[in-house]
Amino acid sequence: MSEPTPERLPDAQISTDANDEEVERAIHRMSRRALVSGAVALGAGWAGLRWLDTRREEDQAIWPLRRVLQFNERLARGLFRQTARAPEFPLSAARMPINNYHDETPDIELSDWSLELLGARGGRRALSLDDIQQLPRVEQVTELKCIEGWSTVVHWTGARLADFMDRYPPEREVPYVRMDAENDDYYVGLDMESCRHPQTLLAYEMGGKPLTAEHGAPLRLVIPVKYGIKNIKLITRIAYSPHRPGDYWAEQGYDWYAGL
Repeated sequence: MSEPTPERLPDAQISTDANDEEVERAIHRMSRRALVSGAVALGAGWAGLRWLDTRREEDQAIWPLRRVLQFNERLARGLFRQTARAPEFPLSAARMPINNYHDETPDIELSDWSLELLGARGGRRALSLDDIQQLPRVEQVTELKCIEGWSTVVHWTGARLADFMDRYPPEREVPYVRMDAENDDYYVGLDMESCRHPQTLLAYEMGGKPLTAEHGAPLRLVIPVKYGIKNIKLITRIAYSPHRPGDYWAEQGYDWYAGL
């Protein structure tokens, strides 16, 4: 009596089973590679963070970050043009910006306010708001962009800082300007090119009305080619400077130039 012949699977079934096994093996290989790659990437990331955490500080920022900020500044200054204007908007788009004094609006007696000017031709000056308002009146509707992520289109009125500097020129040619809000213990350093941009204003009105204390009365800087951290409020001193001046937020680790 002959042996029974083993049941033979169809060739197509055998091929499918083989393919399934190969796919499964490939998936296992890929899973192992992904696990190893992920572990390597995680280790490299941790090592990188540890390396950054141990770097020395330079101007209140770890030096690799400070180098990146310096590169960004060189790039931004290289691209800056006096003729490149920030976008302007219709008056209907204007809104009231938030009060970013963060519940610490300074209490100032406006009748006692004056603007101290240092480094100008003829020596130190004390200027009144009327002195500023005697300069050509300029209105513009531009966007105030905060480094915190919010922005607001605002209607500003004031005098061009360039007109101010032409009326009260520095004693000699200088590359920088420093502004202080003495009562707020706040100060900014500015490059002369940005100060002379045609949209940079010493503003004394917002929304067609005099500035309120919440928004920098009686005089603030509006410089739409830079982030809001440079738009100093309640200016009490302007100083022409031959040297790069200090800047409040740059000393906290932010970008000194803060250009848009």
